[in-house]
Amino acid sequence: MKKLATAFLLASTTVATMANAAGYGVVDMQRVVDSSSYLKQQNASLQQSVKPSATRAEQLNKEIQDLQEKAANAKPAEVQQLKAQYESKVNEINSLEQSIQQKVQATSQSTSQTFTSRVQQAAEQLRKDGNLDVVLNKNAALAYDNNNDLTDKMIQKVNAIR
Repeated sequence: MKKLATAFLLASTTVATMANAAGYGVVDMQRVVDSSSYLKQQNASLQQSVKPSATRAEQLNKEIQDLQEKAANAKPAEVQQLKAQYESKVNEINSLEQSIQQKVQATSQSTSQTFTSRVQQAAEQLRKDGNLDVVLNKNAALAYDNNNDLTDKMIQKVNAIR
């Protein structure tokens, strides 16, 4: 009898909890990322900012190849001069590559933090607007009703945040 009462209590608590549940929404985060105007703008801006350094690195690579070809046919007295030029260009290209890498890492970290904040803000807005208990990443759900997919709304909200 005690087990039956416990089972009944558990079942009624579960039903009451489900009755109080407002619902859920799911979002395809990959689509949100792919459709983000902010991420597209940040990527374009980053590419523009590193383009001069990348162009210079390409030029240095060509100059290094030219120096290697010259050194193969050079006289012993010229080899030392070519070697010094080679080392100077290698140092410059290494410096450029390090600078590019640092800029990409710093920009990526900042962009990621800002984007994550925007996604969290949009998810909270969607949750409140829809009177939902939770908004889930679609990939975290094993099964769900497509009527609960909020991806398009999430994309609109994330893109609207400035």
